[in-house]
Amino acid sequence: MRTPVVFIDGDQGTTGLQIHARLHGRDDLQLLTLPEAERKDPLRRSEAINSADIALLCLPDDAARDAVATIRNPAVRVIDASSAHRTTPGWVYGLPELDAQQPERIAQSTRVSNPGCYPTGAIALLRPLVQAGLLPADYPLSIHAISGYSGGGRAAVERHEQQGDASAPTLQMYGLDLAHKHVPEIQRHAGLSARPVFLPGYAAYRQGIVLSIPLQLRLLPGQVSAEQLQVCLERHYQGARHVQVMPLHQHGPATALDPEALNDSNDLRLALYANPEHGQVLLTAVFDNLGKGASGAAVQNLDLMLAALQARG
Repeated sequence: MRTPVVFIDGDQGTTGLQIHARLHGRDDLQLLTLPEAERKDPLRRSEAINSADIALLCLPDDAARDAVATIRNPAVRVIDASSAHRTTPGWVYGLPELDAQQPERIAQSTRVSNPGCYPTGAIALLRPLVQAGLLPADYPLSIHAISGYSGGGRAAVERHEQQGDASAPTLQMYGLDLAHKHVPEIQRHAGLSARPVFLPGYAAYRQGIVLSIPLQLRLLPGQVSAEQLQVCLERHYQGARHVQVMPLHQHGPATALDPEALNDSNDLRLALYANPEHGQVLLTAVFDNLGKGASGAAVQNLDLMLAALQARG
């Protein structure tokens, strides 16, 4: 079998560099990148993407749409790491843990949209609970998340890592207009009928996300308990290679959530914290915004596609 050609378009950005590093040294694919002088040449980029078996787009949204529009070869398969196509009909959402059939959908698709970093944690927590009927689709959700500054791209990295740059904040909340572009993605793929409130922020560490979603048990149907929510997540992710569901935390002090605990991995750690006396539960997720939140997820989807190509011979 011919070695598949994988083209990374935008390999000098934060996500592209990480994907390139994760694929370095692999002999089951041929990595195609353009020299610096040709990266902005529309003709050379079009030639490259149309010569690839799989193209990984690590571009701004508009540039990703333009890149897809240049594809003339029907055999080219695309993994788009931008947010351009995450709610576009005909594109498969690249979260393999979404349900039991999602890995096969990704493997066979020609158009896969890589999830956003924050939506990865929010959807992983919410979708199983909504599907099981434990969490109403119209529940008034609030989602709070803090990412390392690398989530802001190269400009944010340079700002924080430049020696003596006093303008780099310790903590910066944003999305205060409550119109963050990740909200439609979360709402659609979590199965929500009501728009959640989403408040993100960047902190003065390089990478890693801690995301939390509070729930009031009195607003859930019937007599739903924290234990039922826990069991639902455990069952959904049973056997999932990259998702850990931690034991339910109740009564007494719990250890602090460390957003950097899973850095440089493709893992996602989910945990529930409950206060039975007050009828409150906190859903939490910890993962690397550059790993499971970006490049790690892209490589996971790429591996599913490569396995499908190999099976076809």
